[in-house]
Formats: sequence, structure tokens, C-alpha cells
Amino acid sequence: MTSQSPSTAASPATATPTADQIRRAPKVLLHDHLDGGLRPGTVIELARDSGYTALPETEPDKLGLWFREAADSGSLERYLETFAHTCAVMQTRDALFRVAAECAEDLAEDGVVYAEVRYAPEQHLEGGLTLDEVVAAVNDGFREGERRARESGRRIRVGALLTAMRHAARSLEIAELANAHRDTGVVGFDIAGAEAGFPPTRHLDAFEYLKRENNHFTIHAGEAFGLPSIWQALQWCGADRLGHGVRIIDDIEVAADGAVTLGRLAAYVRDKRVPLEMCPTSNLQTGAVSSYAEHPIGLLRRLHFRVTVNTDNRLMSGTSMSREFELLTEAFGYTLDDLQWFTVNAMKSAFIPFDERLAMINDVIKPGYAELKSEWLFG
Repeated sequence: MTSQSPSTAASPATATPTADQIRRAPKVLLHDHLDGGLRPGTVIELARDSGYTALPETEPDKLGLWFREAADSGSLERYLETFAHTCAVMQTRDALFRVAAECAEDLAEDGVVYAEVRYAPEQHLEGGLTLDEVVAAVNDGFREGERRARESGRRIRVGALLTAMRHAARSLEIAELANAHRDTGVVGFDIAGAEAGFPPTRHLDAFEYLKRENNHFTIHAGEAFGLPSIWQALQWCGADRLGHGVRIIDDIEVAADGAVTLGRLAAYVRDKRVPLEMCPTSNLQTGAVSSYAEHPIGLLRRLHFRVTVNTDNRLMSGTSMSREFELLTEAFGYTLDDLQWFTVNAMKSAFIPFDERLAMINDVIKPGYAELKSEWLFG
């Protein structure tokens, strides 16, 4: 009688992870907008409480669908209108606290163990709050969401990124705000908004200030605009990470025989391990790419760029980290090993101290994936 070894057909080296495994897998999120991730029902309730009457729909399912269709419309005006509605209902301490707490809860429910969530404090002052009060409300909300997650048996840690709008003139003020709150939950700074016509170099004083203070920052670059945006963000401004960075593909040439040649900027980004905060579904909505299968993330992963997977705006894109991983798995045949690679990349690139990142990788992420990859042994 000969013994039989377990079949390798279901081995994690070749198996496609199930939707349930993806949901349970520990995930790390670096690029998520607070005003782009509200629950539709919360938007409706906050609008009612504040007297805001401009919502296009007043039923949660219909409103959620409206947000997704507006974001998918190809119309920049309709896309921007979605944020006008969410920001309109986020103008009080209670509203900001609630939205932040629910954000942390929702991410934890999706298996996210670490997240950096960004928002622009200057967009939440219409109700009379000060910038410091906005930051305090959101930080308190994140702590409450973490507590609720623990009570439900889940663990998550959330850090805030304070965003300045690149078409405005408050970037130095917001950078100083981020620095003032760096020990109470704010882990870094971001700049966002239309790239074309508003280069990051307009805000050099903010970036120079942050560098002098040894603080961290990321810059939205290489999404709607091309290589010059990426080059300026890195070489003029000194960004630690690139928000999106999808247009780095323009500096990579793939020959008919599959040979790959990297331009000087792409080679620099890979050599320096510059983290790319890629948001596949969002990139499709904004026209940065035409399909999941053609998303540059496939090539960039094969070339071992420091690629991370993110949600950008969960409400507008109708997405989650699990959904992004599912779609990429369908497009590129990714396994749990690939998903772990993306997750470790993201944790390595987070703006918390090195020893804490290392502990998250070794004590949370790797054991979590090891548990999932062992399941095939037990049928």
C-alpha cells in the first residue's frame, strides 16, 4: 500500500483565492478619502439633521447608485458634484465624528488592519468649526471606530492624512496643522485636486516646511496628468509616496518580443522603491485606464515596482479593498501570495514608525496569510 500526498491542485501557489478568503485576508489601505467613503444612509440622515435639501435621492440604495453612476458618467462636473454633497453634510463635530467612526468600522469589517485615511480640513469649516476642531473630531471618530471594531472581534488602526487642495492657497497652513497633530493621530500630509494647471511646485513652501520638520507626505501625481507631474512631485517636492502614479507607465516601453525598457524616471521610481498608491476602479472611472486587464498594475507588479492597492473613494466607486483584490485576481490570476505581496508593500510604505510597521508585517499580516494559505491542507 502506497501513501498518497495531498493534491497540489488547491495549493495556494496556484489556487485562485475565494471571495471569502480575500475578505478575511489582512489588508492595508494607504489611499482612501474620508469624504468619498460615507454610507449612503448616513449621508441621508446627516442631510436631514442639518437641513441640507439638495441630495438627488433620499433612499439609501438609490443614493448609492446615484453616486456610482455620477462617478462613472465621464463628466467631471457630475463627479465633483458627488463630493459637494458629502462635504455639505460633514460640517459639524458630530457629523465628522460619526463619519470617521463608521469609516474605521467599515474598513475593519472588510479585513483592513491598517489604514491611512485622508481628508481636507479646509472643506469642513462652513459650520463654524476651526481647523483644529475639525482634526480633533475626525481623530476622535477614528478612535471610536477602532474601539467598536475591537468590540466586534476585529482589529484596525487608522491614521489620518491632512490634505491641502492644490487650487487653493492654504497648503502651508494645512502642513503646519498636520505637524501640530502628528502625535494625536495625524500621520502625514497630502495634496490633492486637479493636476493640470496646478502643479505641486506651487506649494513648495509647504513641502519644504514638512521636510524641515522630518514629517511625511504624499502627493497626488500621475493620474490625470503625465510624467511631468510625477517628476515634479519627486524631484522638486520630495514626496515620500505617489498618489496614483499610474502614468509612470508612459516611461516604460514593452517591445513586441516582451522585452521591457525603463526610462530614467521609471527606473528611478523602481530603484528608490517609491510607493505607488494605485486605485484600479477609480482609475477606470477617471479614464486613466480603459480596463482592469489593461491596468498598468499588472506590468508594474511583474517588474517589482513598490505597488500598493487602494480604494480612493469607496462610495463613488462602489468598492472596498476586498473588491479591488477580487477584480485584480480575476484580471491577472493573482494568488494569496500576490495579495500578501501588495499588502506587505503597503505596510512597508506606511507613515508610522519602522518598528510598528515591522510588527504589523510579522505579527499580523504574515500570520494572517499563512493561516489562509494553510486551509487547503484540511479540505
